[in-house]
Amino acid sequence: MKFHIAQVNIGRIKGPLESDVMAGFVARLDEINALADGSEGFVWRLQTEAGNATYLRPYDDDRILVNMSVWESVDALKTYVYRTAHAELLRDRNQWFEKFDAAYVALWCVPVGHVPSIDEAKKRLAHLDANGPSQFAFTFRSIHQPDEEFLSSFDWSMFLPCPA
Repeated sequence: MKFHIAQVNIGRIKGPLESDVMAGFVARLDEINALADGSEGFVWRLQTEAGNATYLRPYDDDRILVNMSVWESVDALKTYVYRTAHAELLRDRNQWFEKFDAAYVALWCVPVGHVPSIDEAKKRLAHLDANGPSQFAFTFRSIHQPDEEFLSSFDWSMFLPCPA
């Protein structure tokens, strides 16, 4: 069985997307999304017809944005996150996002062809927050290699399908 890496990250914005405080972030969305789409190892990302996921609000707090994607490998994802223009947004994130008290990034292995849902991402983040890193959800600091036995026995139907 072949595997890819799914990732989700969330953040609480400091103001409405149309506000001045968010202007610098919003101005770079198309550029950064196009960079992801063209990056080596990129497979899929959550997006609406607008080309991004900024208007999806899967949490009760409507200031929480969600970003989710699938990559061929952890190394491909790491390269995009830390060694491209995306890293500039990471460095400046405190301009646009509040400090988050819970897990806000989770990674997990998925079978090739699997498209993770928002429900799945929320459950992975909640599990990471409650239990720490495991095969179910981990971080860049605690990478878990694919466990074929775990993944082949996993009940993927426990997650609601992706609406986007």
